[in-house]
Amino acid sequence: MISVRDGGLDRLGLLFERYKKPLYGFFYGMNRDQELSEDLVQNTFYRVMKYRHLFRARLPEDGSDGREGEFKTWLFHIARNVRYDHFRKEKIKRKDPVENWEHKMGHSENKSEEMQHDEEHMMLNLAMDRLSPEKREVLLLSKYQEKKYKEIGEILGCSEGAVKVKVFRALQELKGVYEKLEKQM
Repeated sequence: MISVRDGGLDRLGLLFERYKKPLYGFFYGMNRDQELSEDLVQNTFYRVMKYRHLFRARLPEDGSDGREGEFKTWLFHIARNVRYDHFRKEKIKRKDPVENWEHKMGHSENKSEEMQHDEEHMMLNLAMDRLSPEKREVLLLSKYQEKKYKEIGEILGCSEGAVKVKVFRALQELKGVYEKLEKQM
């Protein structure tokens, strides 16, 4: 990113290839829309290019090269803003999370096991969709993107301790929602 910031825009393609999947996973987990998630990834990298001059890498106190962590935090902060800006401008309502689940059913010899796995996955997605966007976001960052609490705190603008509390509360609520869905089935 330092090279991109200093004018080496040809290096942006490398960053895109390295980070497009984690960004897509974050966006898809938040909105369940493949095309929109792809667009938001593109918009995120457009902003990276546009605001590259604002990137500031600094070495951490432990002396290790923490620049990649710094970039990932900066990138996900931009991604979060891209997502908020999109929904603020477009005022789009989320699509039904159970829509088009048929295409996710693959072909295997053990259809029963696959269907059970898909049902559990669908219930988890339904439970996630019933959480507030803030709780869903913190779970996606911590559990799916596997970010450290400190890094999430930098993205969200809060302390590491506050992130731990947010993740704990979000997991508790997710567990409760999942159990309610399980009883309904």
